[in-house]
Amino acid sequence: MTSDQIFQLFAYLLPSIVTGVIAFYFFRLHTNNEEGRRRFLLHKDSQKDTLPIRLQAYERMALFLERISIPSLVVRVAPNTQDKNAYEALLTKSIETEFEHNLSQQIYMSEECWNVIKAAKNATVQMIRKAAMSEAETADKLREDILNESMEKSSPSTTALSFVKKELGELW
Repeated sequence: MTSDQIFQLFAYLLPSIVTGVIAFYFFRLHTNNEEGRRRFLLHKDSQKDTLPIRLQAYERMALFLERISIPSLVVRVAPNTQDKNAYEALLTKSIETEFEHNLSQQIYMSEECWNVIKAAKNATVQMIRKAAMSEAETADKLREDILNESMEKSSPSTTALSFVKKELGELW
């Protein structure tokens, strides 16, 4: 082959190579775009199904936090006897029962939100236990001490509830 023939061959091959590279580039761009569109549509469809479930989970956890707030809990759970230790156990058991009832909701919320809710539950139990260590002799006096202590500080469930509301606002 002479250099003239090689040059002619190159002259014929160069446009077809350029056309092939451009076609490959556009085909790849098109398939990536289609894949992104399918992924978006799938995500949109799954959001349509999961959003109501997630909202229900946040709703149930908001209800849980309202139910374990100290004023609500003390009013709702009346002492059976005048034994303060029995009343402390009753309040703690009520909180734990509520928590266990809503345990499955954690799969629908973020890890951080679930940890805030658990921390609020544990802090509420600690407040009750701390009040039970006081000099109160009867369940009614313990009830009064728990309420007084909750009036002095902000309730852990209130803090957690504001976090839940903030996270729920981020879903929109």
